[in-house]
Amino acid sequence: RFSSLDYISSNVFYHYLLRRCGHCKKLAPDFETAASRLKGTVPLAKVDCTASPDTCGRFGVTGYPTLKIFRNGEDSSSYDGPRSADGIVHYMKKQAGPNSVTLRSEADAEAFVNHFDASVVGFFSGPDSTQLAEFLKAAGVMRDHFRFAHTIDMTLGLKHGVDTESVLLFRPPRLSSKFEESVLRFTETVTTHTLRRFIRDNIFGMCPHLTNENRDKLKGQDLLTAYYDLDYLRNPKGSNYWRNRVMKVGYQFASQGLSFAVANRRDFVDELEEEFGLGASDGGDMPFVTIRTQQGFKYTMREEFTRDGKSLERFLEDYFAGRLKRYIKSEPIPEKNKGPVKVVVAESFEEIVNDPEKDVLIEFYAPWCGHCKSLEPKYKELAEQLYSDPNIVIAKMDATANDVPQGFDVFPTIYFARADKKDQPKRYEGAREVKDFIKYLKREASHIPVVSGVREDL
Repeated sequence: RFSSLDYISSNVFYHYLLRRCGHCKKLAPDFETAASRLKGTVPLAKVDCTASPDTCGRFGVTGYPTLKIFRNGEDSSSYDGPRSADGIVHYMKKQAGPNSVTLRSEADAEAFVNHFDASVVGFFSGPDSTQLAEFLKAAGVMRDHFRFAHTIDMTLGLKHGVDTESVLLFRPPRLSSKFEESVLRFTETVTTHTLRRFIRDNIFGMCPHLTNENRDKLKGQDLLTAYYDLDYLRNPKGSNYWRNRVMKVGYQFASQGLSFAVANRRDFVDELEEEFGLGASDGGDMPFVTIRTQQGFKYTMREEFTRDGKSLERFLEDYFAGRLKRYIKSEPIPEKNKGPVKVVVAESFEEIVNDPEKDVLIEFYAPWCGHCKSLEPKYKELAEQLYSDPNIVIAKMDATANDVPQGFDVFPTIYFARADKKDQPKRYEGAREVKDFIKYLKREASHIPVVSGVREDL
């Protein structure tokens, strides 16, 4: 039973963040929408930390906004689910029920597994089964992420070949395919660790449906995604038409370390445009295909997706042969770049920042960032004072308009790439006055900086 979901924020700080943070702008309306849709099922509440600092301090709130789940009036856990309205509703509806649903009839079992998401079902010999106890313990730990049910009527598993205590993983019926099993049996002794590993390794299958809710779990791997007008609610047959073609080709490359997924292009319009330069009309009625690796390398299939799958096959052959050119989002390389602060874009990053002869201090900024605007005159003054030093480059890059290489994953911020340690860039954590930067460079640079017009005591 739920007491509440505490959405803890500060009105003052929250509005401050709204002026600078796109993520914060998105959260408030989604939370309000979710609260309306969950009314009567799960109560959503918020606490103003300005008005109630003691309450927020008691629950360890240090960042804003923070989301917490309370059960029976007690702080149960931090909320780490999706932050879209649909995602919050979906996640919290799962929280409202038991850790594992009890199945008492074949109709119960059919209704449970015939679901949009995968299902984990345990079949046990009786209420005193030690494996049932371990299953329920595991379900309590993993309920935030997966659906669990159990039964002590072993006859309910006969149609799936269950004749001893077993746990089965049912993939969503809409994703049933001749290329893989729809029901998988867990063969180890049930513990939280072994069951979690089994679910993690098998739940998505060969070609899952990528959504905003599961994207973070899927994108931690080398992933090919086909985007098209996918809609499993209104057109499941049409949605599987292209998925089957992806799976047919992908099956040939299954052992080479690349994962596959399909997605509704309308759910990822902004990402496709910003990350891959693909507009809503690209590809027409055909899927367009991208690959993103764990290292952040990106590729797009420029040939039209053919119905026989041959174009996708050629794309994959070129990918594994190393013949594809990476897609890099980049502003044009400046025709003139003689100012004290060098302008870096993605296409010139390797040449300027990774120059093995130069120490480089680079600011990753965002045009909307107030701190970046405040820093600009000081940063320019720093560059002017070091302009005559042939070994140091002071640079900046618009991180919203260019791909930021791996290792430089936080912005707005500043990194230092030393000449002899380009593979170990260091985030600058010091104060942001000119003298502070110079002290830092005197300590970290590969050569003693040549400073013009600066007192020696700096």
